[in-house]
Amino acid sequence: MRVVAVAVLCAVVGGCASVTRGTTETISVASTPSGAEATIAGLEAPMTCTTPCSFVAKRNADISVTVEKPGYESQTIPLTKDIPATGAAGFAGNIIAGGLIGMGVDAATGAATDHKPNPVIVTLQPRMAAPAGRAQRPPRRSAPPPAQPEAGT
Repeated sequence: MRVVAVAVLCAVVGGCASVTRGTTETISVASTPSGAEATIAGLEAPMTCTTPCSFVAKRNADISVTVEKPGYESQTIPLTKDIPATGAAGFAGNIIAGGLIGMGVDAATGAATDHKPNPVIVTLQPRMAAPAGRAQRPPRRSAPPPAQPEAGT
């Protein structure tokens, strides 16, 4: 009887997407050229890694990835949260097993969402060299104006 009571309690308290998909996901970062430094903001503690790399993030986190490499323009990519078909199915499963409590758990943990884009793929653009001091050209010499006939002559 206790086993049945515990099973029913777990079904009511836990959200289906939380159980089937988990509350975290692995996000991959790649760059061209590789070997760039990726700084991930929005995690419990900001982190950096060298591309190609991956990290684990909570599904409900607001994340942005900044990719930098000397000689290249840096790029910041904000990740959005999307509900894929598998997340929607897990969230919908709450109607059968978890009810409103399960839906609340899934909404709070973001278990029904995925971050997009995943993988994060960045093509870095070479930094334009600052123009060196331009050598100034001597001013153009124009030909003297043609002689005008004098009036009255």
